[in-house]
Amino acid sequence: MAQAITEEAVTIPPVGLSGDLIIPARATGIVLFAHGSGSSRHSRRDRYVASVLQEGGLATLLLDLLTEAEEEVDLRTRHLRFDIGLLAGRLGEATDWLQHETQTRRLPAGYFGASTGGGAALVAAAERPGAIGAVVSRGGRPDLAGPALQRVQAPTLLIVGGEDYQVIELNR
Repeated sequence: MAQAITEEAVTIPPVGLSGDLIIPARATGIVLFAHGSGSSRHSRRDRYVASVLQEGGLATLLLDLLTEAEEEVDLRTRHLRFDIGLLAGRLGEATDWLQHETQTRRLPAGYFGASTGGGAALVAAAERPGAIGAVVSRGGRPDLAGPALQRVQAPTLLIVGGEDYQVIELNR
């Protein structure tokens, strides 16, 4: 099992996104998590997936794509969680930040998106074809990526529960 050498809460500019960055010893890459509608970096499911990736030697950045103030607004309006352009832009900002940080700039990056975060991850990957090596979408919404979906160059894995018929159809 890889030993975690750093685990820290981070704030990512320019809007001050909150994230949890964990870098195991001899990390071979980093996975940025794009959480889905109504979720956060504290999601038990995504934290479990992140721990498995860390054991395999991958660094992880569990990230809230909305600020605390935006989360409060979204709890009432539910519109920001579907603003794929905004979410993809935030994921891109986090990617750019990691590429400038001493501990992470040499690590190849991939995205792990869930629900609407899957759509945002695909859009962000399309906008950074040389920077993103892979995309995994768990129960994601690739349909929300729109025309950007055709521009994704990174290998992509779409995972959907066998009885989640509506999401299966949206992934087709």
